[in-house]
Amino acid sequence: MDLGFMWDTFLTLLTGLPLTLELAVTSVVAGSALALAISLLAVTGGEIGRTVTRGYVFVFRGSPLLVQMFLIYYGLGQFRHGLQDLGVWGFFREPYWCAVLALTLNTAAYCSEIFRGGLLAVSAQEIEAARACGMSGILLFRRIILPIAIRHVLPAYGNEIILMIKATALASVITIMEVTGLAGKLIADSFRAFEIFIVAGAIYLAIIFIVTRMLMAVDFWLSPHMRMRLQS
Repeated sequence: MDLGFMWDTFLTLLTGLPLTLELAVTSVVAGSALALAISLLAVTGGEIGRTVTRGYVFVFRGSPLLVQMFLIYYGLGQFRHGLQDLGVWGFFREPYWCAVLALTLNTAAYCSEIFRGGLLAVSAQEIEAARACGMSGILLFRRIILPIAIRHVLPAYGNEIILMIKATALASVITIMEVTGLAGKLIADSFRAFEIFIVAGAIYLAIIFIVTRMLMAVDFWLSPHMRMRLQS
């Protein structure tokens, strides 16, 4: 292996890192907000709400993310005139926003099930105790239900964040030049796939390592019993 070439490759791929992180952060934040709304609909929306959310989750969890990305970017292009009439063609003609939309819809399906499980994991005794203290409605949800649910879902939610960071690599198939897209371009120019993909993989490993440590810190902060055990 040519270490000099690998170093030059590393510097080139770093230029795509901001776009990779931007895709991941945007899709995770938007997907989490949508997932929370879906999970609340599933828990409180009755039979109609559960039917709608089950259908959404089934479609987006049951089909590959790559297919969803192709359908949004290439498939909707066939309806260009209709999208122009609706005034949204400017959104769907940009590969970046199509990738964000596909990633958001996909992660929302997974996160909604994670959040739904977290909401259902809050015990009735804790809710009744909060109501006995005079809490209800939004106050009860904000101060009791949501914090407890977050603690329950954090490990699974952290895994989904990591999966979405790696899933941003699929955006390269719709001409987005993030880390993987730049790696593909370098391979086409040099035919040195092994060295280039080692560097690309190392960059993703470094990102995941940092995110994992951040999630561990959040988990520790949300677990007072763990801090008390260490202090004792």
